[in-house]
Amino acid sequence: MRARRSTLAAVAAGVLLLTSACGQAGSSGGSTSTSTSSAAALTTCAPVAGDKLVVLEDDKGLQTVDNIVPAINSKAIAGDSTIIPLLDAVSATLDTKTLIGLNKSVDVDRQTSTQVAKAFLAAKGLAAQDSVGNGKKIVVGAANFSESATLAAIYAGVLKSAGYDATTQTIGARDTYEPPLEQGKLTIVPEYAGTLTEFLNKKENGADAKPLASSDLDATMKELTTLGTKVGLSFGTPAAAQDVNSFAVTTAFADKYKVKTLSELATTCGGLVLGGPPECPDRPFCEPGLKKTYHLQITDFTSLDAGGPLTKTAIKEGKVALGLVFSSDAALAG
Repeated sequence: MRARRSTLAAVAAGVLLLTSACGQAGSSGGSTSTSTSSAAALTTCAPVAGDKLVVLEDDKGLQTVDNIVPAINSKAIAGDSTIIPLLDAVSATLDTKTLIGLNKSVDVDRQTSTQVAKAFLAAKGLAAQDSVGNGKKIVVGAANFSESATLAAIYAGVLKSAGYDATTQTIGARDTYEPPLEQGKLTIVPEYAGTLTEFLNKKENGADAKPLASSDLDATMKELTTLGTKVGLSFGTPAAAQDVNSFAVTTAFADKYKVKTLSELATTCGGLVLGGPPECPDRPFCEPGLKKTYHLQITDFTSLDAGGPLTKTAIKEGKVALGLVFSSDAALAG
């Protein structure tokens, strides 16, 4: 999980999504599930330098879903039939490619989240047709990173268009903003389905609770809804957009070896060099998961960072073939 989002999940730091971060320097792929004979038959795919990155599809569902979803204080919307449909209309326009573009506008093009939100709402025609909010006060909370701030500004903007007195407030980490959301001091927060499920799971059922989030969005949302009911939270419809741990190569690498998915990579390439954060070889959703789920032949690991500039630079410079990134990272913009 990215550094900026790991602070959001302090309680869930050891849970599913955080465990998907990676690495320990000097690890090797000697204990893969691939047989020696089949591994030996694979071509050694050396890293290929390039300016652009592409995420390989996690076609076997190694990672837990983390779709964007509006989390709402239930009492604040009691008797209000407008707020959730407005937020759902936003969710319907958000896929991961769109989220990458929003992040690029802020993180690369240096626009403000407010500017980006205003342009997005106009471009998608999301302004409400009726002014029904009657000045009702809505506080949209945001975590302390740009993606969350932009999503909060979009939520607030669409609610303002319907006549609500909607403002945004940046709070910080999840363990800081989630209690005010339960208490109604915050009305809405843009959340991540899998991460919030595990946060509430640990909060309600203890640090050793069995994980409830999975690679199945419907099942994860069912668990999240049940947990939310216990603490007074409701949820809108999750967007297709995800901010989830992913594995990327350069587009030059993908083109050379003709791979689009992790399964294709596993059947095409051996001798892979993986890059990521230091805990990767010990985390089930990183190197061990790649080996167990996909039988990837990873022969070397380079300790870098969690989806940050070190990993992305190492991939682009051809120092590692495959690296852990985040699915909505601005660096993935076409």
